Amino acid sequence: MASAAGATFTVLFSICVTWTLIAVLGRAAGGKVASSDVIALIAFATLNYLPTILILTSFISVLMVVTRSYRDSEMVVWFASGLSLTKWIAPVLSFGLPMVLLTGALSFVATPWAKQKSSEYVERFEKREDLQKVSPGQFKESASANRIFFVEGVAGKTAVVQNVFVNTVDEHGTAVIVAREGVINTGAKGERYLVLKNGRRYQGTPGQSDFQTMEFESYSMRVTSQTQDLESERNTDAEPIMALLSDTTAFGRAELLWRISSPATCLILILLAVPLGFVNPRAGSSANLIIALLIFFSYSNVVKLVEASVKQGKSSFALSWWPLHVVAALLVFALFAWRLNLNHRYHPLALLAALKRSRAAGKKAVTP
Repeated sequence: MASAAGATFTVLFSICVTWTLIAVLGRAAGGKVASSDVIALIAFATLNYLPTILILTSFISVLMVVTRSYRDSEMVVWFASGLSLTKWIAPVLSFGLPMVLLTGALSFVATPWAKQKSSEYVERFEKREDLQKVSPGQFKESASANRIFFVEGVAGKTAVVQNVFVNTVDEHGTAVIVAREGVINTGAKGERYLVLKNGRRYQGTPGQSDFQTMEFESYSMRVTSQTQDLESERNTDAEPIMALLSDTTAFGRAELLWRISSPATCLILILLAVPLGFVNPRAGSSANLIIALLIFFSYSNVVKLVEASVKQGKSSFALSWWPLHVVAALLVFALFAWRLNLNHRYHPLALLAALKRSRAAGKKAVTP
């Protein structure tokens, strides 16, 4: 099981990292996040997906081992030795319980921390001034969409940029400003000014009578009228577990339901894989793996639906977090009973076989 889990986790983790890399690089290319934060954002996003990856890894690992035991006729020897299918539960739990505990730790502690840090990185970049967002060699539109900035380089690790180009469109027309360097200064009341030094300003259309050219040593323009708060607002899904337990809002209860569901889902699916792993050695079919994937995605989607119902106030947390998992546990019990009583006279397959035999006997009796 550990060997199968290692291979499965490697494949799923590689797909997740690749998908996250493409998404984060696309946001960085679009100017939504800082290029220097790409690696950190990829790590945070991957950490968010780890609980789901571990759930699917543990489920598929147990399923693959049980299925191979059936396919290689090892289960025939198992049953012929007088051992029941329930004897699989102990070794499966010895492998799965650490996975369940790790999933719970990630869901309750690591994932909220990663979401909080990711939000802080994104919000900190969004709250930077227009000129500070510009990467050297790239054109950048301002938040007000009336200015376009271009800088050729940055002076070390300071906020000073060199060889600045600014194109502004306002009620007076189009103005182009080029300067040797620029910096953001804060006024006495918190207002922000872009201070350009040693440059020129061109106003109007070249060749027209209203075209103006001005050289300056220092030129200031207002870039924002409100102070920037560097404190990041915490989302509900980024709240620490202790704060979430005291949060009685619908959003807080829904997030708590989701975190509880992750380890519960992992435990139930691990046990479900034991009876679900049955396969006919002669058929050699892998249909149970497809069924397992459908069960996993259906289970996850239903949990999401219950979470959305709690978030919208349509159902209470006390009556929502446990019924789905109880139903899933009853399904596990039913599948175990199905596999353990295949030879029982009242088993559905036995009843179906008896019905077919009775029909065949009736047809023979009717035939002259």
